[in-house]
Amino acid sequence: MGIINITPDSFFKDSRCETKDAILSKIEQFIKEGATIFDIGACSTRPGSAPVDEKEEISRMRKALETIRSAYPDICLSIDTFRASVARMSVEEFGAQIINDVYGSDPKMAETVVKLDCSYVFTHSLEVDSSSPEELIRKIFAFFAEGIKALQEKGARKIIIDPGFGFGKTMDQNFALLSLQQELKSLGYPLLVGISRKRMIWQTLDITPEEALNGTTVLNTLSLIAGADILRVHDVKEAKQCVDLYTRYYNNKVQND
Repeated sequence: MGIINITPDSFFKDSRCETKDAILSKIEQFIKEGATIFDIGACSTRPGSAPVDEKEEISRMRKALETIRSAYPDICLSIDTFRASVARMSVEEFGAQIINDVYGSDPKMAETVVKLDCSYVFTHSLEVDSSSPEELIRKIFAFFAEGIKALQEKGARKIIIDPGFGFGKTMDQNFALLSLQQELKSLGYPLLVGISRKRMIWQTLDITPEEALNGTTVLNTLSLIAGADILRVHDVKEAKQCVDLYTRYYNNKVQND
């Protein structure tokens, strides 16, 4: 999943695409590099950011999707939004297939994705008070189990879960979650991991987000080993290489076992 931010303030500046040419250039690049899902965001969700209002987010998203669909009518679009109105517009007008909801704060979102019959990325972004890694994963697991049940009762079936690295978690909790990520696979839903160039990488290594590609690749590899099905990334070429090498390793291991 390649990240395309239609924003001026996303934390990684190379993901920002504010003109038609920049958007189309990034899409073309990601297609060549092997992306199969394109995650479009028109409102920054980086920790500490001030979200734009609903009208501005819809305006940004509509303009971007008009540009994208005119050139690439068939690619799989994921819409990075926490607003049901943005989700509805994106699916009804432009055929977006996935709603990637970081916060789960809009009470209309569940009924909206059910009505639209699209896939829904259900994210854990709450602060967790835990005294151990095991307690952390137990509380996150319980959050997903309860939330999935509620979504199913409303008719949702196409659910993807995102552990929410970097959202509502301390540095230690992020690494604890990574070490126990496999536990979430027992829920039986595809697992999306968005760890690309995040603070847990660049702060640990005392570098900048712009210098965090190598660290991202390391943690993406660990995420794949722990069962990730989708990698949400700024750098598609390197992530695709990571996936290809892991797949070759895994297939060889299975054959030899």
